[in-house]
Amino acid sequence: MLKNTFHHIPGIGAKTEKQLWEMGILGWEEFQENKVSAFSQQRAKIVKQYIDESNQQLRNSNPVYFADLLPSRLHWRFFPEFRHVTAYLDIETTGMDAASEITTIALYDGKQIRWYVDGENLDRFLDDIVQYKVIVTYNGKGFDIPFIQNQFRTKLDHAHIDLRYILANLGFSGGLKGCERQLGISRGELSGIDGYVAVLLWDDYIKNNNMNALQTLLAYNIEDVVNLEKLMVLAYNMKIKNTPFYSQNKLNAPSLPKSPFHADIETIERIKSNLYKWQ
Repeated sequence: MLKNTFHHIPGIGAKTEKQLWEMGILGWEEFQENKVSAFSQQRAKIVKQYIDESNQQLRNSNPVYFADLLPSRLHWRFFPEFRHVTAYLDIETTGMDAASEITTIALYDGKQIRWYVDGENLDRFLDDIVQYKVIVTYNGKGFDIPFIQNQFRTKLDHAHIDLRYILANLGFSGGLKGCERQLGISRGELSGIDGYVAVLLWDDYIKNNNMNALQTLLAYNIEDVVNLEKLMVLAYNMKIKNTPFYSQNKLNAPSLPKSPFHADIETIERIKSNLYKWQ
């Protein structure tokens, strides 16, 4: 879809882009090869310069160029071209306020699952995240990325696709778990865990040295990032459904990796039971 996109070129909005498609100018190559009657010679020259630069940035594997020029609601368009340098990211924390700290981080690139635990290997996250150029999150712009940048005293300069806004534009809301349910994604034994239970799992691990609680938390955290890939592919396919490019650009559903961790049902039930007593 990226090479069919003109929206990142200054002066071309959704209406003009659609008009180009309707004229048979379906992508960068067609624009370079044809004289576009709706464009003045000077305007066409500028567009072609942007197309040349876009091709160069694509060859240089620079998604930030497109992320800076495209409105955030259209960042999904560069996903397939940069999928090989994309990481799905999710964090868990001790709470939601500014004084809270990161407890675990899960990272998935479509092949390899990585996880980081406070007190064990959390600092290694920075060494690994630099291997990627695109980050996909759900609500990461408002939560995960600010937390990471604040705690690690760093800036993540990756191109960032936040699925919260893309899915909301498609009519799906209610948080990550709500979107998953609406799209038919089941969490199985992890379905009873939410962000607050995740906080209590960490608390149980720290106070009681309950390794089952930590493993359950990591299973939950990893499920988040694995499902982000599913949601990204689903959202991309839904976005291109009404374009002329659906058949050739449609993505196949990703294969499911095996998680290295499993939820401990007894621990989940005990924590939830104690939680209900206080409600």
